[in-house]
Amino acid sequence: MRSDIQGLEITVGELKHLSGAGPDRLYRPATTTKFAREGLKTVGLIILVLISCLLLVMIFPRAYLFWFAIHLTAIAGLIFEDVWKIRCSRQNKHLINLFDDVDRYNGIIKAIEINDQIEDAGNSGVKIGGRSKVIQALQLIRDDLVRALKTERIFRENKKFVATNSELFTTNLISLNALQISDRASEQGRLLNEALQVALGVQAEMKKLQNPDSAKKKTWKILVRYAALVST
Repeated sequence: MRSDIQGLEITVGELKHLSGAGPDRLYRPATTTKFAREGLKTVGLIILVLISCLLLVMIFPRAYLFWFAIHLTAIAGLIFEDVWKIRCSRQNKHLINLFDDVDRYNGIIKAIEINDQIEDAGNSGVKIGGRSKVIQALQLIRDDLVRALKTERIFRENKKFVATNSELFTTNLISLNALQISDRASEQGRLLNEALQVALGVQAEMKKLQNPDSAKKKTWKILVRYAALVST
C-alpha cells in the first residue's frame, strides 16, 4: 500500500472505538427478511444442540441432568443473542447506514490499492490521473465519517446533549464539492464520483440525526445539488 493511502482505511477496531458497537453485533440490512433468515439459522443451531444433547444422554444416561443444563443454557444463549441483535438493529438503523457508508468508503481505498498493484506490475496505462485530488476527497470523506460515527454515538447515548450542540452536524461536503471533476470518464472521475456518493450518504444520516422530521426534504435537496454538480 502506498504511503498516501496508508491510514485512510477505517479499520474494524477503529469502527468499534468510534461507534461503541461492532458491525458484527447488528444485522445488516435491518429488514424483516434478514431477521427471518437469521432466525431460521438460530432454529437450525438449536436443533443441532438438541440432537447433541440426546446423543450424550444416551451415551451417559446417569449424567442426564448435567447435559440438560449445559444444552439448555446454550439454547437460551442463542435465543437471547438473536433477540438482542434484532432489537439493536431495529433501534440503530442510522448506525447501520453509517456502517454501510464505511464499507463503501473502504471499498474505494481497496480499489485504489489494487489499481496501484496493477500499475506496479508494469501496466502504466492504469495510473490514476490527479491522484492528489482523489486522496484529498477521500480524506474529507473520512473526516465526515468519523464525525458522523461519533455524533451518532453521542446521540444514541445522550440525546439531550446532541440537541444543544448543533455544531456537531457540520460536514465537509461543501469543501468536497469544490473539488472539480474534469474528466468523469477517467479513473479519477469515477473514484471522485463514488466518494461523493458516500459523502451524500453520510450527510443524509447526519441530517436525519439532527432533524428526523425534515430528513426527506433535506435529502432531496442534497441529491438535487449533487445532480447539478455531476452535470457540469
